[in-house]
Amino acid sequence: MELRKENVLIVDDDIGILELLQRHLLSWNLHCYKAISVKEAVAILRDAKIDLLITDLKMPHVDGFELIKFVSEHYPQIPKLVITGYPSVQGSLQSIKSGVADYLTKPFTKQELAQAIEKSIGGLEANVQQNKKVALPKIKNQPKPYKEIVGKSDAIKKVFQLMDRVKDNKATVLINGESGTGKELVAQGIHFGGKFSRAPFIPVNCGAIAENLLESELFGYVKGAYTGADSTRDGYFQAANGGTLFLDEIGSASLAVQTRLLRVLQEREVVKVGSRKPEKIEVRVIAATNEKLTKLIEAKRFREDLYYRLTVVEIEMPPLRKRIGDIPLLVERFLFKYGLEYRNGYVKIDDEALGVLKRYSWPGNVRELENVVQRAVIMGNGSLGLEHLPDTIKYQIDFPDDDLMPLKEVERRYIQKVLNRMENNKTKAAEILGITRKTLRKKLVN
Repeated sequence: MELRKENVLIVDDDIGILELLQRHLLSWNLHCYKAISVKEAVAILRDAKIDLLITDLKMPHVDGFELIKFVSEHYPQIPKLVITGYPSVQGSLQSIKSGVADYLTKPFTKQELAQAIEKSIGGLEANVQQNKKVALPKIKNQPKPYKEIVGKSDAIKKVFQLMDRVKDNKATVLINGESGTGKELVAQGIHFGGKFSRAPFIPVNCGAIAENLLESELFGYVKGAYTGADSTRDGYFQAANGGTLFLDEIGSASLAVQTRLLRVLQEREVVKVGSRKPEKIEVRVIAATNEKLTKLIEAKRFREDLYYRLTVVEIEMPPLRKRIGDIPLLVERFLFKYGLEYRNGYVKIDDEALGVLKRYSWPGNVRELENVVQRAVIMGNGSLGLEHLPDTIKYQIDFPDDDLMPLKEVERRYIQKVLNRMENNKTKAAEILGITRKTLRKKLVN
């Protein structure tokens, strides 16, 4: 038998089968890696260049099906050959659509093994030539004023309906939603989709401005109001007069700022810091938060009366995991955007890679999806596949851990796992863990 590949990984918990396979493979001048568990196999895959995987299915703790799915996404170029003592396995293999090239039922002859290996390797080259592409669906019935918000799911249609109700009036709006869901796009859509679109739209990230500066930045200040106030200056409210002021991360505003904001909403007038003279303004306020304001109210960190002033109309921006059907549309938009920017043309994605994107939970929502697609376009060559996606979003095996350990060590390992999934982004990790960045830093040091 003349083979074109050299490194073969064989996985079986039966030492006798491993030795038999190794003898056969060595007789064909192939190099062998042996593993008696899926955990050992994954370690070898990460450290060595493997050209063919031969694996049993029935193994303790983690079975071969998990290994097959893991290899299919992390190492799609590696052909997979299954050996099993259960003849009914063919139906199981078809059900997981794993891309297994062939399977052998124990016991098998050396000739049958040789033929199966030849078939597996030939299947690899056929897959390389196939280069399948998926035609992503076009967005139909997309409201023209909201073209920046991509989607046709029921969840996003509810958002469009509420935006239609408020775009032509100046009712105060609160937009709830996790980070990265597109809350500012909703605010922009309300403003620029309505009859006030020619008036100013002023976005302000309350969490990005130091607490002692936010008050003067929002309401303005007069000369001499505080050290460094060398002249009188208008704030964001005056700049947005006649239009829309978008207050993002409103939950981070101090109680002092909240008190002033409540007066603006009640009286429709602003008083600069250091002044007693009110100025009449006509501003629509749209606020947004990724925190539950009701919980902040319970913690005495947010004014209840301000909450009711802000929620004249409340819009809930759904997380991406609750609008899976919109992922192909979003991917198409980002492929077009970054294809033109980096590749001077439209970039396509194969159906396996798109399937991985649809299955992932997206804790960072649309922003995270856009970053992944942008990176894939940069790393790819005009056609994206599994190999262009980061390992963090691909299939992961959760190995059982039978060792007992202190609670502190369990916590440390879980924190590290979250950090790995978030690509060491401490802000996102802290958000998922429900702690502050400062607490996270302390736990990493201790």
